[in-house]
Amino acid sequence: MESNGHEHVIEVTDLRRVYGGGFEAVRGISFSVRRAEIFALLGTNGAGKTSTVEVLEGLAQPAGGSVRVLGHDPYTDRAAVRPRTGVMLQEGGFPSELTVAETARMWAGCVSGARPPAEVLALVGLESKAGTRVKQLSGGQRRRLDLALALLGDPEVLFLDEPSTGLDAEGRRATWELVSALRDRGTTVLLTTHYLEEAEHLADRLAIMHEGRIATTGTPAEVTASEPSRISFELPDGYFVGDLPPLDELGVSGHETDGRIVRLRTRELQRTATGLLMWAARARVELRRLDMRSASLEEAFLGIAGNASAERSPGLTTKEYAA
Repeated sequence: MESNGHEHVIEVTDLRRVYGGGFEAVRGISFSVRRAEIFALLGTNGAGKTSTVEVLEGLAQPAGGSVRVLGHDPYTDRAAVRPRTGVMLQEGGFPSELTVAETARMWAGCVSGARPPAEVLALVGLESKAGTRVKQLSGGQRRRLDLALALLGDPEVLFLDEPSTGLDAEGRRATWELVSALRDRGTTVLLTTHYLEEAEHLADRLAIMHEGRIATTGTPAEVTASEPSRISFELPDGYFVGDLPPLDELGVSGHETDGRIVRLRTRELQRTATGLLMWAARARVELRRLDMRSASLEEAFLGIAGNASAERSPGLTTKEYAA
């Protein structure tokens, strides 16, 4: 791939975006994305995430601040930027009567230096569907076609908008492996996602937006470190919370009870767990239903969202949020 010598291939400085009527969707945000890095942009409903990505893709001008992609303004220098980027939108809107192969060939005709269509279809696992009409594809297969077309130009920078929406678990994992492989061969990826598990699995770094601003940024581990770890257990028969060692001496920052269940919050998980287990050993009691875990990205996300518009979707093991 051609290199422009910039360590940061995406640079956003004090970006603002204002819509008609004076609504400020993006309120002066700054971040950068390094070459060959996967950067995830998360956000609560109305956070400004899509408004930001549209500016990065060159689809809109900022109301203030500056954006550089591969060293260029993606809006005014579109001819220099667009051939080196790939974009996967949430909905491709392809002609439904064309076959998968025809759609790929049509798209390749609009891309400079396009890879062979059959090659990208194989890359996303659609080679067996080459002769199938687009209207006959499942939702997950359409998403794979969206990704294939974004890869036709062998882009240096790849924008992925909700890449695994509509995919089953197997398809989602395959997409993650492909995106990781692209990063490993030098592609810079900026993705938006509803799936916090996806961001934790893929992202080298991430930013969480809220109400038009970046609330926090860093590696997934750095972001989750902002929330305490959790320990929960059932009190042994005949014991009460007051029988435990002094909680402050265990490094506990807060606790709550639900009947016989005790839940502890701590920023020193090893210290708290060790003290608790040593007490149980001395007292010769069993801590039933014992569960210890570090904070998750979900907890950090909800901690930032507060009581705003982030909303847990019931019944899902992979957490999904409107963004």
